[in-house]
Amino acid sequence: MTKAEIVAEIASKTNIEKVAVQQTVEAFMDAVKNSLANGENVYLRGFGSFTTKRRAEKTGRNISKNTTIIIPAHNIPAFKPAKTFVNEVKNKVK
Repeated sequence: MTKAEIVAEIASKTNIEKVAVQQTVEAFMDAVKNSLANGENVYLRGFGSFTTKRRAEKTGRNISKNTTIIIPAHNIPAFKPAKTFVNEVKNKVK
């Protein structure tokens, strides 16, 4: 499902214009991104948690030049679904 399909579904279920739903979805995603960039986790009860995970410094190889490089420590975004979310997906029969 794409962002456009999500916007269309929300608009049809709520009878709100697609433009307003699009702005709301964009604002939500910006809020999550900004919170994670500032080191704050985002918790959505019944849905899941957006967090950041720290990756340690490690050595890697540039195979085209046959050299060793250092990959610095960095943060990556992560999502952990809530138990109710996991159970609903698990128990969904197709």
